[in-house]
Amino acid sequence: MPYMLLVLEDPKQRQGRTPEEGRLAYDRMLRFTDALKARGLRKASDALRSQTDAVRVEVRDGKSVVRDGPFAECKEMVGGFFLLDCKTREEAIAIAHECPAAEWSTVEIREVGTCWE
Repeated sequence: MPYMLLVLEDPKQRQGRTPEEGRLAYDRMLRFTDALKARGLRKASDALRSQTDAVRVEVRDGKSVVRDGPFAECKEMVGGFFLLDCKTREEAIAIAHECPAAEWSTVEIREVGTCWE
């Protein structure tokens, strides 16, 4: 059963790290990713750059609006994701507990499925 783990960060927390601290955190995440691959659970994963360079697109009543980041109203940003193939929701939760990013951010777990249910 596919589950998405979303790493939700405070947009300012990356700026508070030294480059060395950032690299150490990233290396921990890479080791976590490698362990998920070895266990046959990882379908896809990646880190996302800061929302500073992000763009939001909305189309309402035929009118398009493009907003450049950073987004002042944003309390959290998606800093990365893991798409996993888990047997159960409980397994996905257990994996989220193992994720190093849970120490400095929130890991949200979402089952992949239809959007109308």
